[in-house]
Amino acid sequence: MDVRESGNGPGQVGVGRGVRVGVDVGSVRVGVAASDPDGLVATPVETVRRGEGEPGPASTDVLQVAAIVRERSAAVVYVGLPRHLSGAEGSASQAARTYAGVLAHAVAPVPVRLVDERLSTVSAHQALHAAGRSGRRHRAVVDQAAAVVILQSAMDAERTTGARSGELVTSDPPSEGAPARSGT
Repeated sequence: MDVRESGNGPGQVGVGRGVRVGVDVGSVRVGVAASDPDGLVATPVETVRRGEGEPGPASTDVLQVAAIVRERSAAVVYVGLPRHLSGAEGSASQAARTYAGVLAHAVAPVPVRLVDERLSTVSAHQALHAAGRSGRRHRAVVDQAAAVVILQSAMDAERTTGARSGELVTSDPPSEGAPARSGT
């Protein structure tokens, strides 16, 4: 399964079938969600504990997320890019970009794309509260719920625009301290 461009003319991109994976990168945990093959509904998959230090090709959390991507034969991976409400990027954005670059290298040739995740964790907490989960029990699943919000938003944007959501991340492994390169 793959996400492919359609031949509708110059600059027009279509989105094909295929499982999509959503990733919410946190400093302690990584939430993972996946879609059905038609990219209609996002569901939680797993919360992966982050390894120590900066992510690298051999980081256990990166390897676990890459294994999920392979097991599900994912067509594309969407990684949440946290931004301030103003749209500016901060240190959490840089950490997500670095993680996305390492993950892109680990799952190549599956494309990894960064998508705006403003308020995804807030939305996840609200949804969990509405579902009757106590605040204390949120911590165990909030990262998965945030990954669901990120993925569902990306898929909704795909359906609305007919194009892949977010910005493409290159699969070049980032050098120490250098940000992952991205393009559109």
